[in-house]
Amino acid sequence: MVLPAPGGGAEVGVWEQLNAFHLDVLKEIGNIGAGNAATALAALLNQRIEMSVPRAGVLPLQEIPSLIGQEEDPVACVEFGVTGRAPGKIMFLLTRDSAFSLIDFLLGQSLGTTQKLDDMGVSVLTEVGNILTGSFLTAFAEFSRLEFIPSVPAFAFDMLGAVLSSAFLEGGYFADQALVIETQFYSPEAQISGYFFLIPEEQALSVIMESLGVNF
Repeated sequence: MVLPAPGGGAEVGVWEQLNAFHLDVLKEIGNIGAGNAATALAALLNQRIEMSVPRAGVLPLQEIPSLIGQEEDPVACVEFGVTGRAPGKIMFLLTRDSAFSLIDFLLGQSLGTTQKLDDMGVSVLTEVGNILTGSFLTAFAEFSRLEFIPSVPAFAFDMLGAVLSSAFLEGGYFADQALVIETQFYSPEAQISGYFFLIPEEQALSVIMESLGVNF
C-alpha cells in the first residue's frame, strides 16, 4: 500500500509524473532503510528488532496532520537539517502513546511502564531518530547517488500542529510536498508506528526525483 499521490502543489509537474513504479521505489528505499535501522538497533540493544514499511509515498503538507492525528495531539519529534545537492529537513515523528511504547520496547520494559517523558526517554527517542535518519539517508544516497548530510538532531515534544508548523512552515522556502515513510516496530506485545518525513527545499525535490529516474 502506498500513500496517495497529491493532486496539486508548487511542484505539481513532479508529482504528476510519479507512477506506481516510482512509489514502489520509494517504498523499497524505505524498506532498505528500515532493515539497516533494525540491524543497527539490534547491535546497540543486543536484541532482535523487527521493522517494516507498510506505506511510503508523497503527501501535501496540509494533509500530513490527518495522517497522524489531531493538531492538538501531543507528539515526539526528532528533526534534522539536511545539506547537499538536495537540501531540506528530515523528521521522525511519533504520537505520545507510540513514543512511550517505543521507549518501553527499546528499554526492555513492560508496555505501559513509561507514563511521562524524562531525560532517559528523550535520549532513547533521539538516538532512535538518529539511527533511523542515518539508515534512511544511506538508502536514499545509494539509490540516488546523492549526498545527504544531516545536522545534529533537535528533539521536540509538543502538540502536533505546533511541531508541524515549526518544522514545515517557518522560513517559507520548503516545498509544499513531503516524502513520507511509515515505519512499524514489532514486538510480541505491540506494533508501534512512526513516521519519517523528508521535506525538501524548493527545487530539491526535482533533484531527488530525477536522481531516482523520474525525468521531466
